[in-house]
Amino acid sequence: MQSSLVANEFRSFIRQEGQRLYRDLAWRNTQDPYYVWLSEVMLQQTQVSRVVTRWAEWIDAFPSVFALAEASTARVLAAWQGMGYNRRALSLKAAAERIVAEYDGIFPQSARELVSLPGIGPATAQGIRSFAYNLPGVYLETNVRTVFIHHFFQDVPDVPDKELIPLIEATCPGEQQPFALPQDAEDTSRAWYYALLDYGAELKRQVPNPSRRSKSYSRQSKFEGSRRQKRAELVRLLLAAGEQGRGLELSELIHSLSAFELASGRPPVAGDLVQSILGDLVREGFCRENQGSWRII
Repeated sequence: MQSSLVANEFRSFIRQEGQRLYRDLAWRNTQDPYYVWLSEVMLQQTQVSRVVTRWAEWIDAFPSVFALAEASTARVLAAWQGMGYNRRALSLKAAAERIVAEYDGIFPQSARELVSLPGIGPATAQGIRSFAYNLPGVYLETNVRTVFIHHFFQDVPDVPDKELIPLIEATCPGEQQPFALPQDAEDTSRAWYYALLDYGAELKRQVPNPSRRSKSYSRQSKFEGSRRQKRAELVRLLLAAGEQGRGLELSELIHSLSAFELASGRPPVAGDLVQSILGDLVREGFCRENQGSWRII
């Protein structure tokens, strides 16, 4: 921050915008770290409107970290279908197993312990710390990045996160001196980051997305026809077969995936590509092969 005056003006402005733009989302009405963690993971690659429905469905299917840890991989993947990036579902299950086995089902609060769990990076860890435990720290995700780049790096390209972190750290409520707040505003890490998230989402609708000027910004690769789409379709095929109590041979998978590609106006797939993708899925814990037949674990 350039000065305490600038800092206080910025904080007060964000508080006011946060109150004006506040989104009453289901996971904001709980401090259960399991529910908060699920929302943080789901929101990584999925729009808020879709997560609203899928988060509630997931809670119905797996109401606790114990239920998720005990569920089969096939059931977890089936519940995740349509959300994209199936690795997130595997990481959720693996982390749940660790939390149950090593912490008796109680989420740790330290960033160091949280980032040691599968699929939990610094942003997700601080999201859990802020929204479940109200602990201060640097929560650097895309909407937060948008706000700080827009206000403090006007027209600056390739802004590195290392320039943003001190600003985020300095403004997050914690050990800092209190400052003037809008009436009825809450001076907590939880409230502060909700305000940043809601204001950042609004900013993206008003101006060209400032986060594109981040050095860490990368445009998402095309999904249609990609290897990622073929992976997702193979997982779907294996899940459907598993529901019928059977596996699929390589020839069946090649035939079905080729039919999927042809129906989309693309050429059929080569057998070596299917084998390569299956090899990845086996190594990553999605499925296993037994006597020439593949099944979801």
